[in-house]
Amino acid sequence: MTTRPSETDITSLKGRTVPVQDILDLFQVRVRDHRSVHLISQALTDAGLTTLPDFAVCGPRRSVDVVPIAAVPAQATPPNETVDEDEEALPSHALPQRLLLGDIPSARRGAVCVGPGTPLAQATFLMRTEGVPQIPVTTGMAQIHGVVTWRSVARMYEAGKPPTLDNAMEKDSLPLADARQEFFAALPVIREHGYLLVRGNDGCLSGIVTAADVTERFEGSARPFFIVGEIESLLRRCLGAALDQEAVKAVQTNKKAEHRTGQVSDLMFGDYLKLLDGDQTKQSMAERADVNWTALNWQSMPREQFIGRLKRVKDIRNRIAHFDEKPLPKQMIDELTTFAKVLREFVS
Repeated sequence: MTTRPSETDITSLKGRTVPVQDILDLFQVRVRDHRSVHLISQALTDAGLTTLPDFAVCGPRRSVDVVPIAAVPAQATPPNETVDEDEEALPSHALPQRLLLGDIPSARRGAVCVGPGTPLAQATFLMRTEGVPQIPVTTGMAQIHGVVTWRSVARMYEAGKPPTLDNAMEKDSLPLADARQEFFAALPVIREHGYLLVRGNDGCLSGIVTAADVTERFEGSARPFFIVGEIESLLRRCLGAALDQEAVKAVQTNKKAEHRTGQVSDLMFGDYLKLLDGDQTKQSMAERADVNWTALNWQSMPREQFIGRLKRVKDIRNRIAHFDEKPLPKQMIDELTTFAKVLREFVS
């Protein structure tokens, strides 16, 4: 049960950086839905506060800044509409509203570094054995003197300078950013230099983001969003073509009467299962699902296997909706890709 805490407890959050889970715990929220998000947003608004980024679209382990409401325009959440307890709404724009450098694992992983008195041969040996294309030269991780890269080493030899660590370092205009800076704003710097040094909240070097890390992040995180988006688009095309508005309205039972549009585009992912699953517990819905499945005319599609895969896709989709900081395992991405491929063959 969602509980509104005291005004003192809410205002005590002002100016703090807290995990989203702490906010949910304060309101005794287990799963975010439209009602709980609205309640929390309203309570924060009443206290003159909001969060950066929006707590509603961040993973529970992600930290947000609780700031005065003037810092960010408040976004209204439609009241009186609910989703299944295990299904959070995936935003229509799919990707998180704000991605920070600190969200990239390598930005928090630490870095292989050497001190300013280290022989150049030792530094390049570490680069080879650790498989890193650059190595910072630091004092206690707080003071960064420069960075040795294979490119800077090549330039040293081209200039005929003695092979020393100091001569091999890039020192001027080092690509350096704070972990709380916008990720997308940093992409031009990463593209230019091939890497970006990242400082943590304590001002010390917390990690390095490379062009390879950017590719990995989008392969593991952004790609599933687009595959799920394609799956939903394909489902809506085939269901919209085969079913009438009354069939769709029958599963829009969690909405107010004026919001039961009968449009497939207004359904949640779990509603697709209600439309097609003949084994659901509510008998009237199961019977309607039998009629809906017949209307699809997918004679060569085994219904039981299709529903099983659709349930699996729903589970994966819900994990995406929580913005889990860990990228999806390859097996899950393959499951999404395979299901999308199957749907393409049945949607003309």
